[in-house]
Amino acid sequence: MPVLINWKICDNSVDCNGIGTCPVGAFQWNTEKKTLFIDIKKCTNCGACKTCCPVGAIRFAKTEEEVKKIQKEIDNDPRTVSDLFVDRFGATPTHPAFLIPQNNFKTKMLDSTKLCVAEFFKDNTIKCLIKSIPIKELFPNSDVKYRKVKIENDSILKEYEITTLPALLFFRDGKLIGKIEEYYEVGQTEVLKNKISEIIS
Repeated sequence: MPVLINWKICDNSVDCNGIGTCPVGAFQWNTEKKTLFIDIKKCTNCGACKTCCPVGAIRFAKTEEEVKKIQKEIDNDPRTVSDLFVDRFGATPTHPAFLIPQNNFKTKMLDSTKLCVAEFFKDNTIKCLIKSIPIKELFPNSDVKYRKVKIENDSILKEYEITTLPALLFFRDGKLIGKIEEYYEVGQTEVLKNKISEIIS
């Protein structure tokens, strides 16, 4: 098997870049099982999928020896998806893997079996990076799909009745289960974590 996925850091999403990048359609999404999979019969070992993954979860091997080596590295990888949350709530997005445009919000966030958290923001709501709370502190042990959504027009704010940005919206199985509006900085971390816990518990 030339392509291996490090599921520890893969968010297993229908919008995976590998699906659109694969020239022969070997990289697919199973709508029934809601998971990524690779059709080995179609795979041509081109390695294109490896370069398109922004977090390095897709690995490519040319030989059986490389397969064993990569699999060992994956097995020994202590990271989880939350370890990739280098961004901070309310601050300028720094990791492209966690930023999506408003017009792609529903297709990229609502068709997921995971708890989805969307941070809505505008350029004029960006706060101090140093004082902002790291996302990984808000979701240290949760299997969460977190994305920042830059608001280009207010239609989506009206749809979800958002009056203050930045805001956190929580979705499960495509349905809104809660929201938190306004900015919280480092000194308010526990307050924000408690609010989050009330929503997702």
